[in-house]
Amino acid sequence: MLTLPELVGLDSHCGSIRIPPEFGVPLTERVRRIIDTEPFRRLAKITQVGLVSLVYPAARHTRFEHSLGVYRLALLLLKRLSHVPDFTNRVTRHDAERLIVTALLHDIGHYPFCHLIEDIRIEGLPHHEELAAEFIEQSELAELLRNDWNVEPLEVVNLLNGKTESSVDHLLASILSGPIDIDKMDYLYRDSLHAGVPYGRQLDQDRLIGSLCLNQSGDGLAITEKGKTAAELMIFARYVMFSEVYWHHAVRSATAMLQRLFCELHREGKIEVAQFVRFSEDEAIQFFLDASQGTPMEKLAQGLFGAKRTIYKRVAQFSILEQPEMYRQLAGKPYRQLCEQADQYGAKAGTPPLSVLIDAPPVEKEVEIRIDVYFPKSNQYRALEDLSPVVRAMAKEQFDDYAKRVRIFAHPDVAASIDI
Repeated sequence: MLTLPELVGLDSHCGSIRIPPEFGVPLTERVRRIIDTEPFRRLAKITQVGLVSLVYPAARHTRFEHSLGVYRLALLLLKRLSHVPDFTNRVTRHDAERLIVTALLHDIGHYPFCHLIEDIRIEGLPHHEELAAEFIEQSELAELLRNDWNVEPLEVVNLLNGKTESSVDHLLASILSGPIDIDKMDYLYRDSLHAGVPYGRQLDQDRLIGSLCLNQSGDGLAITEKGKTAAELMIFARYVMFSEVYWHHAVRSATAMLQRLFCELHREGKIEVAQFVRFSEDEAIQFFLDASQGTPMEKLAQGLFGAKRTIYKRVAQFSILEQPEMYRQLAGKPYRQLCEQADQYGAKAGTPPLSVLIDAPPVEKEVEIRIDVYFPKSNQYRALEDLSPVVRAMAKEQFDDYAKRVRIFAHPDVAASIDI
């Protein structure tokens, strides 16, 4: 496994590309051919955290950069796990190549503002994983996977979708998306770095990776006791990044504005979904500005993307701790119900259409982080939540309820007149 050219490139530092923060990412010829394809290059035109840059202006990094970061972490994990007999006895060279290429392509199906649009669950809108399958199986990527990697496109698609038929497949899929995965390890650090906040940069990646081993059943990752603190830091970093960055009230105001803009344009038949999901971010923004012109949606598009930023003001906020009854009435409710409730608030105050918006935790919950700690001397595994009061609190309570809020926003011109 250590003779794989990408793993050799980690130490040789030949033919590498640099990404923040001063990381060298090895580029073999077969990796270079993938990242030069049209489907992969489009990721350079899609920002990683979308509307977050309206509040944290330097957070303009792209899915392209993040994908290279996740690929690099896949190599570091393989290098570490190549010294773990349980891993090398199960995972072949071909399996390692599947993991490498899937890590590189894990975001290939993303389109502009993908996650916040998917949260409103519009019927007929393809999930980004469906688009990933299309790009991988029907574009030039398919031939590269077969010829350069001896990997069938469907093998990559199945790993991305978590369709696992064996314990090895389950193990590889968990490295990509699991309790301690390379996607979270990269985006928490990278988003924090570009946003200019310290929360996600407290991760001790070297310590965490160095402590990785297999769980008792051999179909997922665990950590040795030396990695306990590093795992706690990662879990807490994820909580704080959601609370202070991804769910910052101004970020969520912008999110509510774009979700309602997309929903209304789609309802009026102005969005061709097959075309939209192939837009670059700049193309999507121009589309919103053009399609909304002369309609009630124009104030939403102009407020977000026009010459003057006009973000709706927060007029009310509810959490599980503060006014829990109002929180439970709106959290996790279907998006159309939130729109109807917002319109009722607006009508009661006599405001123009689309002047009031509601933002709430979506129907789909965040996945909780649960991982085992291995104690070599006693050859025992124990759940991290049993060993850590920090993790126990977050594992036993619903992550969404404490990291997220229900908020009601209104256009600045009418915010003072809204009575909730």
